[in-house]
Amino acid sequence: MSMFALPISVFELKRDNEMRAALRAGWRRSDLVWERLSEGGNRLLEKKHAKAARMRFGLASAVAWLMFTKGDLRRAASHANLAAAATMLGQPDKAKRYYHAALAIWAGAPSAIQAMEIAPRARSSLFHLRMETRHWDTYCDNMRIRMSKFASETDACLQARMAEQQAPHKLFARWKGEKPSVFDDTRKVLAACLLIAL
Repeated sequence: MSMFALPISVFELKRDNEMRAALRAGWRRSDLVWERLSEGGNRLLEKKHAKAARMRFGLASAVAWLMFTKGDLRRAASHANLAAAATMLGQPDKAKRYYHAALAIWAGAPSAIQAMEIAPRARSSLFHLRMETRHWDTYCDNMRIRMSKFASETDACLQARMAEQQAPHKLFARWKGEKPSVFDDTRKVLAACLLIAL
């Protein structure tokens, strides 16, 4: 059978449990595709494969611009990732333009965090489930505070890189431990904060 027998848009959803779960939760396919492309680009850049990383980041950026709204923080993350690849490829002027574009979008982070729709988490006990249900507003407020701290750290990193300084925080390294299992807006915002190459 020819390797060109199936169009590139065909996915084997039977084997992709994560994609099925995301779609059931109301995500679009593009949400998880962007996340996966950005993860892959970050891993490649960690290994100093700048050209391959730039290709992944370029695809993620195309997804962001075609599928996400104008103020979506993942657009800012895409710009920042293209800037990191440009820096590694010795293109500082291009990197600065990308960081400038990222920061322009990132200015909307507080509004994006306030607008997040937060889904309930799976809890290990009935007690924790009842507590979350009983104090849902407090839980959501605390989640927004937590996301605001991540966004603030990301902003500091973007500002530092724009000034060609060392980033004060690790971002992508933290994604591996912080990545939520729930497919809601908090995961999108956290991905925008942490799926950034520095």
